[in-house]
Amino acid sequence: MRMFRNDYSEGAAPAILDALVRTNYEQHPGYTEGDAHCERARQLIRDFVGRQDVDVEFAIGGTSANIIGVTGMLHDWEGVICTKDGHINVHETGSIAACGRTVLPTQDADGFLSPAEAEKVWQFQTSTGRHMTRPAMIYITDTTEIGGVWSRERFDDICDWAESHNLKIFVDGARMASAMTSPENDLSIQHIAQRASAFYLGGTKNGMLFGEALVIADPDLKRAFPFLIKERGGLMAKGRLQGVQFEAAFDPANYGEAGEPLYYQLARGANACAVRLRDGMATLGYEPYGHSASNQQFFVVTPEQEEAFAEAVGSETFYTLDDGRRVIRFVCSWATTKADVDELLAFAKGIA
Repeated sequence: MRMFRNDYSEGAAPAILDALVRTNYEQHPGYTEGDAHCERARQLIRDFVGRQDVDVEFAIGGTSANIIGVTGMLHDWEGVICTKDGHINVHETGSIAACGRTVLPTQDADGFLSPAEAEKVWQFQTSTGRHMTRPAMIYITDTTEIGGVWSRERFDDICDWAESHNLKIFVDGARMASAMTSPENDLSIQHIAQRASAFYLGGTKNGMLFGEALVIADPDLKRAFPFLIKERGGLMAKGRLQGVQFEAAFDPANYGEAGEPLYYQLARGANACAVRLRDGMATLGYEPYGHSASNQQFFVVTPEQEEAFAEAVGSETFYTLDDGRRVIRFVCSWATTKADVDELLAFAKGIA
């Protein structure tokens, strides 16, 4: 049975792999400056997000992009507000703290950073002046840590709050393609580009071998990035491999019939499989954990079911509830098929 552990277990989508093979014998400058593929990828992304004034830079993965994005826009005495389950707070091994910056979590329980909870953190952190870490940024993810998709209204509300407090806005886009192609999405990448200080387009979790594309409007991060990427060990000598992949993902030659880039096509397929999985599991009586219209789906199961699913399809456990039941995750990727989902549902029926 095919694994549903994550969305980066496979290699690269065929069109991206073909681009890597086709350009394999080319010679280009090291790193990413002056390489024709990186430069074209940068321009394609600027065109796509609708801003010519942004810098587009490349990171090897999501943790690297988060470290550089956060540390590049904060001073040592400043902190970043995020939800308590935000990726930088729970799944990056204290990397932000290790780089001398402070994560300031709210008590939001649904994965979405809210103005009300952010305000509580702001009030507490600023209550004694210079004696406490001062918030200077908000960090949000789209999709959220538990698969939620930001609406435009919700996104604008938190951006309005951040701007009213003179805070920068950083959007973790490791699964941005899944969010943008969700059937419940009404937020465009162009709108995010107009409001965010910086955000990134995740490639690792959307059909690439590796790599994220940081879109940077913030002048502090523009200045810091070239130095931080080297200092933090994220500068690839063969940087052209990142450029080739993002070039293929946004190349007009790879646009589909609906007029969208390969980058969105890959995610749309993953989302369709995930919605099929979600609806099928619910029909079988499995209890969803939260609501997800993206490529991650979460369910509440017994310990026995948890073990069976983990062995059969590699599902991961995220939480243990007070009553002993488990919250497990299934993830669909660009390579998942409807047949894969139906096979999983047949297995799930047998242990329901």
